[in-house]
Amino acid sequence: MSLRGRTIEERATLPSGDEVVIRVGVLPDPYIPRSELDTVSVELEGSGEHLAAVATVLNPDQESEALALAREIKNGLESGELEPTAGAIEPLAERIPTP
Repeated sequence: MSLRGRTIEERATLPSGDEVVIRVGVLPDPYIPRSELDTVSVELEGSGEHLAAVATVLNPDQESEALALAREIKNGLESGELEPTAGAIEPLAERIPTP
């Protein structure tokens, strides 16, 4: 399976106590068949609201790297090193993490 058919999901508890859901995967596009989509994105959601979304350099077959990225973002959010914003997570999404 690839990230076209599976989305990696992690949950982080911020220092404030708020929870953020981290998703890494290929976002659906109603105009393009899923098999043709190649962009892997990271989305953050909290309190039922969309907080951030950024494209990554990952390809859909890099599931273990996507899991490593989600866990790295989770650890950063929980420690307070990262804010739940696109600007904060974008530098992590621009490199391939080591699984």
